[in-house]
Parts: sequence; structure tokens; C-alpha cells
Amino acid sequence: MNELLENIVGILRREFADAVHDVSEFRGDVTVLVQRDRIADITRFLRDLPDCPFNLIEDVCGVDRLERKERFEVVYHLFSLEKKARIRLKVRVDEAELRVPTVTGVFPGANWHERETYDMYGIVFDGHPDMRRVYMPEDYEHFPMRKDFPLLGIPGSIKLPRQ
Repeated sequence: MNELLENIVGILRREFADAVHDVSEFRGDVTVLVQRDRIADITRFLRDLPDCPFNLIEDVCGVDRLERKERFEVVYHLFSLEKKARIRLKVRVDEAELRVPTVTGVFPGANWHERETYDMYGIVFDGHPDMRRVYMPEDYEHFPMRKDFPLLGIPGSIKLPRQ
């Protein structure tokens, strides 16, 4: 881990001692596992860091870890344009409680990413200004990126146009 990110992780551990659960590094990418209900506070804190503001949200996506107790993860990729530094935040989500606070109040650009994650995995982002599906019909009952979704889809689940 480079010195800049090491310092930032240290600051996060100090400021959010109760909410930072784990820090890992793989091939130079730093991942911080944080408490789900603190994600908006932590992204706001990182955005407003005076020495290294993470002022761009590159991506928000879902991950299905079918075999884990907390089956789903929401992953946030933040980037500092000034320092050319990247940090990844993760929150874990139990299948019984598929809710995460939105970060659209911090990063308006997270809007479509959160909607896509909802559409594909069924994770609802509380406080989102327009939580509706992006690709699938609103009345569609399934979430196609889940690992238990059939590879060839569910026959008859989507009404197709007549040919």
C-alpha cells in the first residue's frame, strides 16, 4: 500500500473506528469493508478530505456471494482526481435485509449505478431519488445477476412483443 493510501486508511480507522471492519490490498488496490449504515458518512468524509479529496465516484455495483452468510456486497470505487488515487469501499448485505443507504446525496453520479444494482440484484438504496428499474420491466419479479437466476432465464417471465 502506498504511503498516501496508508495515511487515508489510518484516518478512516481513527474517524470511523466502529464502522471500518477490514482493510485489504490486492495488486495495489485498497479495499475497505465498512458498516452498511455508515456508507454515506464515509463517502462524504472521503470526498471532503482536504489533502486528498476523492471527488469522483467511478462505479457502484453489486456482487452475489451465494455461499456467504451476508450473501451480497455493494462495491464503491472512488477516485481522487487531484492525487490520482483510488480506493474501494465495500458493504455487506444480508439477503433478509436488502437495503443500503443511498450515496446520491454525496455523489449524484451514483444515481444510475444504484438503480442498476437494484435492477440486477434487488438491493434497495434507501433515500434514492428515483429507485426504479433500468433494464427490466417494473413488474418483473426476478433479479438476473443473482447467482441462483437460471442461465437461460425464466421462460414466460417477460412478455415479449409479437413477431
